[in-house]
Amino acid sequence: MRKKKLKSISRVWRNVYALSLVGLVVWAVPVKATLKVDITSGQIEPLPIALPDFFGTSEKSQALGRDITRVVAADLERSGLFRPIDSKAFIQGRGSLRVRPNFPAWRQINSQALVVGSTEMRPNGQLRVEFRLWDVFAGQQLVGLRTDNDPRNWRRVAHIIADAIYKRITGEQGYFDTRVVYVAESGPAKRRVKRLAIMDQDGANHRYLTTGSELVLTPRFSPTAQEITYLEYRAGKPRVYIFNIDTGQREALGDFPGMTFAPRFSPNGKRVIMSMAQNGNSDIFVMDLPTRRVNRLTKHPSIDTSPSFSPDGRRVVFNSDRGGRQQIYVMKSDGSNPKRISFGNGRYATPVWSPRGDLIAFTKITQGAFYIGVMRPNGKGERLLAKGFLVEGPTWSPNGRVLIFFRQPRAGVGGGKPKLYSVDLTGFNERVIKTPAAASDPAWSPPKR
Repeated sequence: MRKKKLKSISRVWRNVYALSLVGLVVWAVPVKATLKVDITSGQIEPLPIALPDFFGTSEKSQALGRDITRVVAADLERSGLFRPIDSKAFIQGRGSLRVRPNFPAWRQINSQALVVGSTEMRPNGQLRVEFRLWDVFAGQQLVGLRTDNDPRNWRRVAHIIADAIYKRITGEQGYFDTRVVYVAESGPAKRRVKRLAIMDQDGANHRYLTTGSELVLTPRFSPTAQEITYLEYRAGKPRVYIFNIDTGQREALGDFPGMTFAPRFSPNGKRVIMSMAQNGNSDIFVMDLPTRRVNRLTKHPSIDTSPSFSPDGRRVVFNSDRGGRQQIYVMKSDGSNPKRISFGNGRYATPVWSPRGDLIAFTKITQGAFYIGVMRPNGKGERLLAKGFLVEGPTWSPNGRVLIFFRQPRAGVGGGKPKLYSVDLTGFNERVIKTPAAASDPAWSPPKR
């Protein structure tokens, strides 16, 4: 009964989310010379973009317009692909959406793209937000958006606008309208309190999901972005839970003594894959959620851990020491045909398949240092993106272009407390993600629905 109730509530909240942005209209205009940033190359020179404060028709809408503009600018700047121009350099002031921009004035300050927007409080209490993205040199509109929404959702509207700009300029899906769940750590090292926390990808709307009375580890999102699965130790015994983020309800999947790594959902959300230790040996298992039936995928006298599905659900990447030391292997989702794909120096751990399917992220330990890296599913093209005394736990953005991980300094350095960082696939745009407490084990959500 509880299982059916949980599913029913989740469905209701998904519908509420789907209706949270009403009247959303996005339009794109094809142009002959399209402004574009190639994000597949190496280090990229950020695109200069002007973002005047969105024009408001009242004091309240003006304040919201300024807030929306700042969030859009921060999202784009943090991506490393855009350089918002200081408003002090603007020659043309804010204007109506219906007035064609003075492109020579914007070209004079070397702006290549221009975002013009407006906010208006409607008689029904809704906030109407409109924006247009212009190619300054071509003098052409690239994309626009209009939405009527609850004013309390202004921050999410800003993320959606940033996503629309990012997609039109880069050709890739944006990742700003997403959330990150992680393990918040506090207290002394020997009595560390760990609880689940969630926030928007930019650190806003932070809240704790658990009280810290029990030890929690490695949360992972479901494909719906409404639920997470995680491992909790209660009275010294590990138990796997599914937690509904919006209702706060949770459901135990079962007791799995000896589990070494937290479970992950399959791409369709119907299965959970995990590592369990039985009789002193760790293997990969998968649970069918509707039936709760558990199948064993690996049967090897080695330690097999950290499984992650490919985006199509047909393959699984995991790490194993069956070759003598920790390396990365790929097998079919039924456990057959395992093949080693990593052959570099050192040890490899925590592999995670990219949502695009083109890369696998991992942690590498070699010569006394830790690295975050990526390689293709056949093991070729290995690249190291970040380094530290301890860096671990890579998790992908929904578009497969950015990674979040955690870095812990040596004891005595910065209190020895771990922090979250992001880095793009070029390895040149590493950023710290501010959190109220020490942070580890991040997981990036799919786009909100």
